[in-house]
Amino acid sequence: MTETETGIVIGADGRPRCSWGGSTPDYAIYHDEEWGRPVRGDDALFERLTLEAFQSGLSWITILRKRPAFRAAFADFSIAKVAEFTEADAARLMADPGIVRNRMKIDAALHNARVAAELDLTGLLWSFAPAGRDRPRTRADVPAVTPESTAMAKALKKRGLTFVGPTTAYALMQATGMVDDHLTDCWVPVMR
Repeated sequence: MTETETGIVIGADGRPRCSWGGSTPDYAIYHDEEWGRPVRGDDALFERLTLEAFQSGLSWITILRKRPAFRAAFADFSIAKVAEFTEADAARLMADPGIVRNRMKIDAALHNARVAAELDLTGLLWSFAPAGRDRPRTRADVPAVTPESTAMAKALKKRGLTFVGPTTAYALMQATGMVDDHLTDCWVPVMR
């Protein structure tokens, strides 16, 4: 595969994709079917927020490939169920080789579930989605942090959530369609 100046690759199927979406079959499926598509619902958004936090310092492909194990370990990311996890559950998670075993991230996930149980997480997160933003033309036009993601991280921290900095918040915004960072020449249709 050859990457264009703008950051597009043409897949074996002839479709132009954002370059990262053509790097592995797992990424191609995630890019084509999930990334940038609007996600609503508190549990679904809690899953994405938790996985973005676990990804911090790691490659997303690691989290993507472990996602089925994460879902099993975290009760399909049911906020109500995870909010009731105990120290015994934290120990169980630390012993689970199918997930990323980082005590700080596990503790953050359990704590964040307890906080999220008291929030309209969907309403809060989507309140930071910028309106009317065009797709980036090139890979260089894709930011890592925006004023909106900085404000989202600040609002989440103010409410007591942890492991949610501006970069994690922006990755969440991209993954859940709050922003559409597919490049303009990418085949994936606009989904707002």
